[in-house]
Amino acid sequence: MSKADIRRLDKEIQRTEKKLEAVQNGEWWPLTSRERLSMSRAMAGGARSVYRDRSTTGAENRMDSIGSSVERRLNAELTALHGERQRLITEAARAKAERKKSGWF
Repeated sequence: MSKADIRRLDKEIQRTEKKLEAVQNGEWWPLTSRERLSMSRAMAGGARSVYRDRSTTGAENRMDSIGSSVERRLNAELTALHGERQRLITEAARAKAERKKSGWF
């Protein structure tokens, strides 16, 4: 487990944090194609409701629900990445202690 692996994970954590922040700001670029499609369908349904002079509450609720599920997905990714980073750090420390103990450090 090298420092390069940890650096790679750190970069991925930063990317995921940026995606999460973007989703919280209402941006669509971090969404998957399926999530974008669902969001577009909800928006089209809301536009149809406006055209027919009806309430857009259902469409707004669907869009909020999709946004929440994207946030949950990104939070789960962050949790997994942080766990993996911690595992790599622990393994590196354990290996370093083992080398030091054996005297060839």
